[in-house]
Amino acid sequence: MSEPDLPPAGGRRTLSEDWAATILGLVLLILIILGVIPTGLVP
Repeated sequence: MSEPDLPPAGGRRTLSEDWAATILGLVLLILIILGVIPTGLVP
């Protein structure tokens, strides 16, 4: 059996793709609500 992958050393936490997409989506939503991104650009 192979050993499980160990988290990277150095104390830095890496974000998974799911969390990165969630954070990016929330940022975009906030920018749209605040009016920074015009409504015409949102499909």
